[in-house]
Amino acid sequence: MAITTRLSRRGVFLGGAAAVLAGFAIREYRLIPEDFSGGTLTVAQAHEKAVAGEILLLDIRTPREWRASGIGQGAQPLDMRREDFLDVLDRLSGGDKGRPIAVICARGVRSARLGNRLTEAGYGNILDVPEGMLGSAAGPGWVRAGLPVQAYSEGA
Repeated sequence: MAITTRLSRRGVFLGGAAAVLAGFAIREYRLIPEDFSGGTLTVAQAHEKAVAGEILLLDIRTPREWRASGIGQGAQPLDMRREDFLDVLDRLSGGDKGRPIAVICARGVRSARLGNRLTEAGYGNILDVPEGMLGSAAGPGWVRAGLPVQAYSEGA
């Protein structure tokens, strides 16, 4: 009986350890941005071009994230989870699928994935901001770079 109990405890321990390791592996995989086939901008370049009207800068994060860190000056908040995302994007871009559109998220993962999807949907000039608002391996991000942000309000 003692041998059975020991094997069961060992099995439970090994199973739990495997589950924890699998969880970390999945988390790390989800934090790796897709290879993006288009161009990229630094946060400083994205800010400069957005304020000058040279690009449409989309902040595709969630309202909770916008409230937490603000929205970069010159960016349009557009939650990528919206069912009418493409309709709103079409309106914001004036129906011009060739207009330069830069996409920013928190750390560059979602923006790369969405940038690829937008390219597949026929948008011809998508740019990624891989630093994101909070920084990534690509750079410090909008907030730590000290670029201006504006507060988000639900009615905006």
